[in-house]
Amino acid sequence: MAQCVQSVQEFIQDSFVPMVAVLCSEDAEKVTRKNNLNFAELVRPFCRLTSEGHIRDPNNMVQPVKNLRISVNNVVTRPTPGSGTLSPAQRRLLSEVVLSCQPPEGGVANVVTAGNYDLNFNDRSLKASAPWYSAWRETLLELSTSKLYTVTTPWFEAYRENFLQSMPASDHEFLNHYLACLLVVSSSEAVPVEQFLKLSQEQHRIQHSGEYTNPKWFIPNTLKYYVLLHDMSEGDEQRADAVYEDMKQRYGAQGCYLLKVNSRTFSAGADEQIPDPWSQYLHRNNMHTQVRNTAISLYLSLPSLNEVAVIDIHSTSTVQIHGVSNSLDGHPLQLDAASDSGSLDALDAMTSDPKRGTGGPVAGVVSHGACLTLSDHDRIRQFIQEFTFRGLLPHIEKNIRQLNDQLVSRKGLSRSLFSATKKWFGGGKVPEKSISELKSTSGLLYPPEAPELQIRKMADLCFLVQHYELAYSCYHTAKKDFLSDQAMLYAAGALEMAAVSAFLQTGAPRPYPAHYMDTAIQTYRDVCKNMVLAERCALLSAEILKSQGKYSDAATLLIKMTSEDSDLRSALLLEQAGHCFINMRNPMVRKFAFHMILAGHRFSKAGQKRHALRCYCQAMQVYKGKGWSLAEDHINFTIGRQSFTLRQPENAVSAFRHILTNDSQQTATQQGAFLREYLYVYKSVMEGSEAGLPQLPLPCINSSATRVYFGHERRLAEGEKQAATHVSLDQEYDQDLAAMWCHLEEQVVAAANRGVVPVNFQPTQCCLNSQTDNLRFPLAVVEEPIIVEVTFRNPLKVPLVLSDLSLLWKFTAKDFSKAQDVLTGEATGEAITNEKEVLAPTVRTGLMLPYQLIITLVISHVSSVCNCFGLFWSLCIIKDITLDLLVVRGRQDLEIRGPRLNHTKEDKTLVRHGPDRRLDPIITPAMPLMEVFFLQFPTALLCGEIRKAYVEFCNVSSVALCGLRVASTHPDFFTFGGQATTPLTPVSPTSAENCSAYKTLVTHHGGQSSSTAAVKLVSAEDFGQTSGVVEIPVEGGTLRPGESTQLPLWLRGPDQEGVHEINFLFYYESTEKGGKISHRVLRHTVFICASRSLSVRASAYRSSIPLDQSQSQTREEETSGSMLVFIDVENINTSEAGVREFHIVQVSSSSKHWWLHKCINPAKEKDYKLTSRERAKLCFRATRCKPHQGTFMHKMQTKSDHLDQTCIISSTTPCGDFFFRCCQTSESRRAGAASAESSSHGRTQGLGAAAGGTTDLASVFKKCNELDLNIIILWKAYVVEDNKQLILEGQLHVALQTIGKEACSPTQKEAQEMVLLKFKSELPPPVIQPSIEQLSHLIKTNLTYPETYSHPFVQESLCVVPVTLTLSNCSLAQVDVVIDLRHKTSPPSFNPESLEVHSSFTWLGQTQYKLQLKAQEVLCLALRACFLQTGVYNLNTPRVFAKPANQGVMCETSQQTASPALIIINNA
Repeated sequence: MAQCVQSVQEFIQDSFVPMVAVLCSEDAEKVTRKNNLNFAELVRPFCRLTSEGHIRDPNNMVQPVKNLRISVNNVVTRPTPGSGTLSPAQRRLLSEVVLSCQPPEGGVANVVTAGNYDLNFNDRSLKASAPWYSAWRETLLELSTSKLYTVTTPWFEAYRENFLQSMPASDHEFLNHYLACLLVVSSSEAVPVEQFLKLSQEQHRIQHSGEYTNPKWFIPNTLKYYVLLHDMSEGDEQRADAVYEDMKQRYGAQGCYLLKVNSRTFSAGADEQIPDPWSQYLHRNNMHTQVRNTAISLYLSLPSLNEVAVIDIHSTSTVQIHGVSNSLDGHPLQLDAASDSGSLDALDAMTSDPKRGTGGPVAGVVSHGACLTLSDHDRIRQFIQEFTFRGLLPHIEKNIRQLNDQLVSRKGLSRSLFSATKKWFGGGKVPEKSISELKSTSGLLYPPEAPELQIRKMADLCFLVQHYELAYSCYHTAKKDFLSDQAMLYAAGALEMAAVSAFLQTGAPRPYPAHYMDTAIQTYRDVCKNMVLAERCALLSAEILKSQGKYSDAATLLIKMTSEDSDLRSALLLEQAGHCFINMRNPMVRKFAFHMILAGHRFSKAGQKRHALRCYCQAMQVYKGKGWSLAEDHINFTIGRQSFTLRQPENAVSAFRHILTNDSQQTATQQGAFLREYLYVYKSVMEGSEAGLPQLPLPCINSSATRVYFGHERRLAEGEKQAATHVSLDQEYDQDLAAMWCHLEEQVVAAANRGVVPVNFQPTQCCLNSQTDNLRFPLAVVEEPIIVEVTFRNPLKVPLVLSDLSLLWKFTAKDFSKAQDVLTGEATGEAITNEKEVLAPTVRTGLMLPYQLIITLVISHVSSVCNCFGLFWSLCIIKDITLDLLVVRGRQDLEIRGPRLNHTKEDKTLVRHGPDRRLDPIITPAMPLMEVFFLQFPTALLCGEIRKAYVEFCNVSSVALCGLRVASTHPDFFTFGGQATTPLTPVSPTSAENCSAYKTLVTHHGGQSSSTAAVKLVSAEDFGQTSGVVEIPVEGGTLRPGESTQLPLWLRGPDQEGVHEINFLFYYESTEKGGKISHRVLRHTVFICASRSLSVRASAYRSSIPLDQSQSQTREEETSGSMLVFIDVENINTSEAGVREFHIVQVSSSSKHWWLHKCINPAKEKDYKLTSRERAKLCFRATRCKPHQGTFMHKMQTKSDHLDQTCIISSTTPCGDFFFRCCQTSESRRAGAASAESSSHGRTQGLGAAAGGTTDLASVFKKCNELDLNIIILWKAYVVEDNKQLILEGQLHVALQTIGKEACSPTQKEAQEMVLLKFKSELPPPVIQPSIEQLSHLIKTNLTYPETYSHPFVQESLCVVPVTLTLSNCSLAQVDVVIDLRHKTSPPSFNPESLEVHSSFTWLGQTQYKLQLKAQEVLCLALRACFLQTGVYNLNTPRVFAKPANQGVMCETSQQTASPALIIINNA
């Protein structure tokens, strides 16, 4: 249970107090009415004794009486209903009592820690912002330094106390029977003694005449106490004293008292502030005026002295309801009312807590005790003490003795009942029967003189004066007697009070008999059908169990007392049971929440809307965020309805909002009902609000997903024109693509700024989202639109219809001329906004969610900051079956939180977020705006195909542009050509349908040699290939406003088949410098599908043909040698794209050192046609060319042998452009692959360095095998498309880098080797030695001999043939050569291939030579071979070993030999 203001002992003592009746004369009532009080109300605040009293028990032992309180009531003779149930009036007034007690708003929150929960028990949560139920967490943070407060429920205490005091007197117990009667007469009476006699006779008539069943009296000889009331402001004090002396003579000094009041007049001491102790008891009179007026018709002809008042001195213990006049104020819970206890009108005036004194008198009620001074207060207090100590307590003590003597004499026991307790308990115990075995004897009545009732009467007297030990003995004795008589009502009462007496005994001689209480409750409820007494018993037992820490038993007891006959009682008990669950040693928080829900439901049925709302709020603290979505929805829906009923629409909106914004598991029908309730409540809030449109949570806006696009929407393609894709809201953001575009922009900006990227460079961001860098203010151009994309999400299963959407914006003028950073701009003018007056909606349509809304905003204010901070819209749903639309208009703010900061130590320890400026653009002056269109731009190409397209640049702004450049991820895909190398081309696409993309030259048969006519020296600079950024050759370099131009664009299909994504970034600047935006860019992405065309494989080998005088070679060519170049061309196109056949048109070469000298064509073929899967092999002889001093010129050689007698000039655009672009790309790739290798060791960069020493042998011997010869194969393809034959052109490139190593085009994808991770630095790599392959090609050998030799073996058996061995040093270093002519030992296995080649010959003379050859030296060595018989012999048996000079024997490597040298020996 909740914590109470009183302890359980104080609560029980105040529940059972001595009852004193009051009878006043009319003059005495007039005296008290001067203070707006009757006599009972006058003495009420002073009826708790401040000092300790004493009585003597039957054994003459002194028994102290502490903190005693008496109850003084006006006599009411009206009959009361039975004690089994409460009347409707009693229920209504109990409901009013509970309704008037609410948690104090604005007070300190009570926070209870229960397990893992911190529960807030304060009504402040109802005033919190959304979500309304989360205020407890903030409150906990505020109270982190304070102690936790226990939970109090003053409404339950008020109900409990009023319920106990409203219980009518019963015949089976005497605790609420009157023990004494105060007879009050005014001193202004003519004969006061006669008035005392009349009042005494009236009391005797009421008690003994039998006409009245009420009130009930404790004993026949009721104590009469005579009070003379003297008005100090009017009466004669001496006369009053004289009358009092006479009274003492008549009634004795202990039976009368002179009370002097009204010492204060209205004229005297008007400024003196006198406390009003009556207000806390009487301030609710006006609240019940309507109830009392309605009750007049129920009680007619009431006696004038029929008023009751309950007097309570404890200023914070009870809440009472009282009347103003004697004739109307009957029993406090017997009045009927016509007003609804749950009406909203009565709620505002009932929010204070009267038990705590938080509320003052109701407006319009006069103050009480206006004629009383502090001395009068003391006199009244003294009067109560004198009456109690000198009158009431001695009277009770005397009656206890008399009852004890009567009981002892009647039962024949010893003199003292107290001394006979052991005998009573020792033997003859009556066995207790179960409730089911007992018959209903609720109608059994004992006569007043019955010994059983005398024992009960004595027990009640002892209980009232706190003699709990004797009271327990008497109750226990009476209980046995009642059970033996099966008087169950009496037995239940005795069991109840016996248990309470046992608990209240000091020193706890015996444990609390909880089973007594359980039996009593069960008897009251099931046998006697008396729920009122059962409820009282349960309230007492629950408090006792709670004080002993038995919260589980207390909760079980309270839950059993719930029933359908009283929703209010059930609600209060369920709430207390819930509090018991969280006060257990192991708090059961979920049970607490469940019973709070049940309590809230019963409160709602009882009309207690505020308490129902409070219970649901407290339960939500447990249920929220635990996955019980259906329970949360039920709670929030109930809270929303209750809040709206209580005229708290803001709280209702917050509760409904939680249902609609979370991912609900409700059905669509239920969600639709929730939505209609919410919009109805929301509309009522909106109609009563004057502070603009409130926040509308539906639909949900994903603020972080908001995207902002700067710039106008691109024009669509017109006819054959294809517009640049640029950036649009349809494109998804990709981090890798953004990095790629940023890299391209850095390249083009560096090219525009002489190779240096400016320090303040910021990449262009046309579309801002949650993944872009939004820390800086974005820049927007005046008169250009800003497109804002807002993402809506519908969390419900029902459609939402939006209309009249508007963007909420604000402009603030700032001066940025004095600051470099836009963040330091200062406001220079007032803000312009549409917040108060929403302009015509930008979007006026109906949208079914989910939906992405795009709003366009055109800005015409320069040097200002535009802030877009919200949205307006109207939400429509069908209201009911009449198809009426319920339309509400609201707004939502776009609140975007920036990224979390992680720079400083504080940022890492705290959670800090940076700004997000995507919705705060700065408006800059006008800038040029360019659009790009492509004409005849293909989507599919053959690998290496050359296609000509056109590009159109349009300036659609009012500012001229210049500095037009383009960068691409595939610079080898396109070219604009150069001024010197571009041939004359048609100016428009329509005039270029049948024109070749190449520049050609007509040749004639028998004309000049191709080797002399087709060689031209060119360089990469002639084709604009100094960097990857291309300057677009616009005429004049400037594009004026509204002007457009078309330029030819050559395209070459990628070398690899597949779909290729190619990105272009066009760069341009404004002719007006100094703006905040230095440049602008335009993006374009194209996808090209490349199909297979030709596969080219090429290889080069050293020529081993002996040189003779017939060959037209110079001596220089003889020493330098020649190469044989083999080109293998295969058609790998499988009839894709309608290709019929390929023609090899021309083969060109490009190199600094070699050129194709002659085509070896034994078959004399004049044309090479390749259909699908066909292959052709070409052979060329390549010779060295003369080096050009100080230049890096490439020889572009053309080999023309064609049927059409034309030669393509490969040194012009586009052939030369694409060749150099491909070379540049391949070189950059090779440079990147060799960067790691080159960083570990140096490479010699020149011939002089290589030839001058042997410091880097690897470089020296590598150069001997390097070739550096590029082959260009030009082809034509015949394609049939739409029954029309087309001719496609293309070129393929093959780079021969190493002698003997095959190169191919397209280049084959090499398998990537696995690279192991290295976690620590390694030692520097050792010096790289030449490889075995390199060392095996140092010396080229050639044998010169006659192919056939005839010798007369008959005449001479030995045949000697001269042979010349030619040694050529192919390297640039000195080489040591060892020649071994001895035959190699044959292996054991027999080689069948050598059957026809005899090996039975020998070399004569020196068989081993050791020579040294200089760089590129040629040496001839004369040898003699000796044969013994005829046959075919292989002379290529000498073994040649070579090593670099000054190197060890370990470097000596066997040199590769040529093909077998066969000689035929014949017999002459």
